[in-house]
Amino acid sequence: MKKISKIFFLIALPALTIWSCKKDENKIYFEGGTAPVLSSSVSGTIALSNANKDNEAVKLSWTNPAYQFTTGISSQDVTYQLEIDTTGANFTSLKRQIISVSKNLSISFTQNQFNNYLLNQLQLTPVDTHNLEIRVTSFLANSSEPLSSNVLKFTVAPYTIPPAVTPPSSGALFITGNATPGNWQCACGEPELLSQKFTQMSPTLYVLPSIALSGGNSYTFIPVYGSWGVKYSIKTKNDPAEIYGGDFQVGGADILAPPVSGNYKIEVDFQRGKFTVTKL
Repeated sequence: MKKISKIFFLIALPALTIWSCKKDENKIYFEGGTAPVLSSSVSGTIALSNANKDNEAVKLSWTNPAYQFTTGISSQDVTYQLEIDTTGANFTSLKRQIISVSKNLSISFTQNQFNNYLLNQLQLTPVDTHNLEIRVTSFLANSSEPLSSNVLKFTVAPYTIPPAVTPPSSGALFITGNATPGNWQCACGEPELLSQKFTQMSPTLYVLPSIALSGGNSYTFIPVYGSWGVKYSIKTKNDPAEIYGGDFQVGGADILAPPVSGNYKIEVDFQRGKFTVTKL
């Protein structure tokens, strides 16, 4: 009986080997792709003006990366990531504009849309001329197998748009609250607390280079010290999502200070309607 079993095993072994080889032959392997080639409807300068804000600023197009597998061209959905950054940043700037595109091989921007990217995301100064670089990167599923295109270079001068939040007519800005050394101001016309006064960097940007904040307490911004006639704050009182910055508005509710007491830099940008809090 043992001899018969041994003979059966020896006969079956070649069949198993053949089946195993066939199984290996059915594996699918990635063979690569071709980096997309990026082109533009304009060259040199992207013209922007408020008078033509609804007109097209630029249309960007790119070639299909043609991802290849052993079974042929990929049938998976290909996604693209368009990046707009300032020259010299090498697409590493945290302020660069990133636009995701699904399947399409082109995208068009109005002048207003492109201008908003420059002012609100890249935070470029209006009217001045800036140098930009744009590229597109293709991906397969789960952001795998990235292929980056050539880089296109442009000059552009964003135009001024009305601030998201109207700046204070006083030309001044202060911080007040139990998170600050001066505590809450009284509504009694007390004199300005200069140690809690912001420096006006531009008509729409105010910066407080350093202030000691008490962790877990609250504060708000005011244009006239000693008055509660106008204030600038956030939509939801002590919103934990805005501890280190976010959107602000005229009026609103108290802002929650960071949980760790220490010195912080605060920027209030009326053009974008955003404030930032940075630990020093």
